Amino acid sequence: MTRIAVELVPRSEEDLISELELIKKEFPEVNGINVPDLLRFDLRSWDACTVVKRYYPTAIPHLRAIDISVQDPLPMMETLLKNEITEVLVLTGDPPQSMTRKVYPTTSIDMIRKFKKELPHIKVYAAIDPYRDSLRKEYDYIRRKIDAGADGFFTQPFFDLRYMEIFAELFGGLEVFWGVSPVTSEKSVSYWETKNHVVFPADFQPTLAWNSDFARKALAFARETKGHIYFMPIRTDLKDYLSQVFAS
Repeated sequence: MTRIAVELVPRSEEDLISELELIKKEFPEVNGINVPDLLRFDLRSWDACTVVKRYYPTAIPHLRAIDISVQDPLPMMETLLKNEITEVLVLTGDPPQSMTRKVYPTTSIDMIRKFKKELPHIKVYAAIDPYRDSLRKEYDYIRRKIDAGADGFFTQPFFDLRYMEIFAELFGGLEVFWGVSPVTSEKSVSYWETKNHVVFPADFQPTLAWNSDFARKALAFARETKGHIYFMPIRTDLKDYLSQVFAS
């Protein structure tokens, strides 16, 4: 069965609860939540997922490898075990803006291996970024993550079904959450093109209508290919966006 998740930013516990209650009430199609770990907010992803677990059995925290020493115990271990959080997404992580915060030379592959050794019952997802490098290099990186023990993948958001089809051929039966994120302003377009090296399709329009239509097509694609999907509504009204995505 296709799993449908929504990525929620943990700005505060109060805001998170408000969004969870909205989704739970209005959008029964959603059956899980994934939570990024953003240093500008006090609530770490695994702590936010303890809140998510009150509403959904599936709560997937993002974990930044560069925050973790491979020599020390996993700092989130107790929280994961106590709250029965059984899935995580491992990312390398961007360096903090302030270098007063300690970071480590830990890679996502190091972190995957550490998790599979210390918490072998935890399902570890790794990241796929279709834009970061050549297709050949990304494919090789995916294979290395699988060799390290990755159980599945979350992709960076896609904006083109043709590109999703190419990557689907490379996955060969892997468990994948396809990413979709609405981009509804010229400023956001510039960010995605400059920061994430996205190439938008020729018919792309930075409107809620175009993005919602694409999200519906991506959901259909995920179901057809027996994959999963997550929606990342950054700077877009959560209710407005999901209402259109799940419109019958």
